[in-house]
Amino acid sequence: MGFILNGLETESYDRTYRDSELLRRSVDYFKPYSGQMIVVAGAITLSAAAGTGGPILISRALDVLAQNPTTTAIALMTAGVFLLGATAWGFNFIQQRLLARVVGSVVLKLRQDVFGATIGHDLSFFDEHPSGKIVSRVTSDTQDFAEVVTLSTNLVSQVLLVLLLAIWLFTINTWLTFLLLAFAPVAVVLALSFRRIARRVTLDARRVTATINAQIQESISGIMVAKSFRQEQATYQTFTQNNEQGYRAGLRRGLTLNTIFPIVGASAGLGVGLLIYAGGLTSRSGLVSPGEWYLFMQSVGFFWFPLLGIASFWSQFQDGLSAAERVFALIDAEPKVIQRANESFSPPLSSPDERREGLGGEVQFRHVHFSYTDKEIVLPDFSLTIAPQETIALVGHTGAGKSSIIKLLTRFYEFQEGQILIDGQDIRRLDLGQYRQHVGLVSQTPFLFSASVAENIRYGRPGASDDQVRQAALGISGGDWLADLPHGLDTDVGERGANLSLGQRQLVALARVLLKDPAIFILDEATASVDPFTEAQIQEGLEAVMRDRTAIVIAHRLSTVKNVDRIIVMAHGRIVEQGNHAALMAQGGHYAELYNTYFRHQSPNAYDTLLRKF
Repeated sequence: MGFILNGLETESYDRTYRDSELLRRSVDYFKPYSGQMIVVAGAITLSAAAGTGGPILISRALDVLAQNPTTTAIALMTAGVFLLGATAWGFNFIQQRLLARVVGSVVLKLRQDVFGATIGHDLSFFDEHPSGKIVSRVTSDTQDFAEVVTLSTNLVSQVLLVLLLAIWLFTINTWLTFLLLAFAPVAVVLALSFRRIARRVTLDARRVTATINAQIQESISGIMVAKSFRQEQATYQTFTQNNEQGYRAGLRRGLTLNTIFPIVGASAGLGVGLLIYAGGLTSRSGLVSPGEWYLFMQSVGFFWFPLLGIASFWSQFQDGLSAAERVFALIDAEPKVIQRANESFSPPLSSPDERREGLGGEVQFRHVHFSYTDKEIVLPDFSLTIAPQETIALVGHTGAGKSSIIKLLTRFYEFQEGQILIDGQDIRRLDLGQYRQHVGLVSQTPFLFSASVAENIRYGRPGASDDQVRQAALGISGGDWLADLPHGLDTDVGERGANLSLGQRQLVALARVLLKDPAIFILDEATASVDPFTEAQIQEGLEAVMRDRTAIVIAHRLSTVKNVDRIIVMAHGRIVEQGNHAALMAQGGHYAELYNTYFRHQSPNAYDTLLRKF
């Protein structure tokens, strides 16, 4: 059935754990609740004892009633059975209630750990792995892990019940009890034989589910593109293919896990038949009375049911171990960006407001070598020094390495050789959290969270007051853009900022950086067209944000290029020219070619020049 899962691949960070290691790490999560688990264990023991006492009491009562069937004896037997049943129910209630609280707390902590590990990964991790598959591990797999914990406690209860029943059966007839116990290894061997295939099919089923989740998330996120190209049907067909693959994987898993119970049940039936024959011979020989033999066979039924439960549990247990394996693999995924130390800036910064005194903002790239893969080198030997509070613009054709420079400076990716220094300190030795507090980034397509405009501006500085948020908004183009928002700063931006135009999203992002007040500002200017008025507002906002800061801009606007202190012209990961706009145009080199190709049409006189040609 391998063809069922063609094309289904594991993630690069997946790994195989031994069952003992998975169990050890799982137990570690329960150690803080050891007291509650001891109570649970006690409740399980007492519940099993009470459950076993029921059939024992009935068997003894039948012997007594066979000789003296009085009303008092019947009433006492009834009361005893009722009391034992109520006691078993009560202890089981305590067990289930307390266990639910402990398991809930463990899942809470596990999800915190796996989500913390997820957001701690560098940006390359999310570029490589679809977010839907990651979400599946954080939500579905952690929940399945919780379910196997509950199954484990039920297993303990079943084991205790089997042991107590076995002791009772020994009191009836030792030879028949040994014969019964001889069949127990058969059930265990059958259950263990399914171990490997159970683990494999459950892992495959989970991978298919993760693939479906990723495809659904991608389809919904890109629904506007799908509709604009009328590709709804193609999107649906892709989902159908993934869904059918999920059906086949689920069917394979269901068949595998559900096959074990009837197989073990059939073997149990054969064992019971053999015991009936052996018991009949024993009864005929006078070793046991017919009544004892009948009671023994009744006990066999109580014995086999938990034994079958134990055997069938192993397959379900593998399901839980598969979930734990996927969760721990995500937690243990090794980062590619590694800080060699956690040094503070010298002198240290106590707050962002002290950045002008504590952080000059000098940036140095020294012979930096960087590649995303072994097959393609993006920056072969890149060196550049940016003075404090200098504004530079990176220009060049697509693939020149502009965005890679920004990703390295923000520590989203790890470079292989060379150094990047901030005020003379190696970026790989700085405290990453502190460093990023003093770096402001506005990406090409600004991302806004589903909240108000004010909350999105406050995102980079959660402790900012309402007045500070308003001042930051007013600092971008004088705040004129707020008049276009239906509720001003209280306007809900919608999912990913869908309620705002692209230009408005850029203005909110600039206000967010202005409130954060970083020493180093990085901007990947948007290439999307906006109306001239909004472009003027954005340009005013850029001037406010870049003032008195070290600023690095991937420039797409002519107005931005002309206003920077220095233009860095790149090609194939190297600097081919640098200087201001006038000097580079006078050289007539690579920049002049880029200007005539990309920037000239943005000139205010470009339209008049075009009309004169006609």
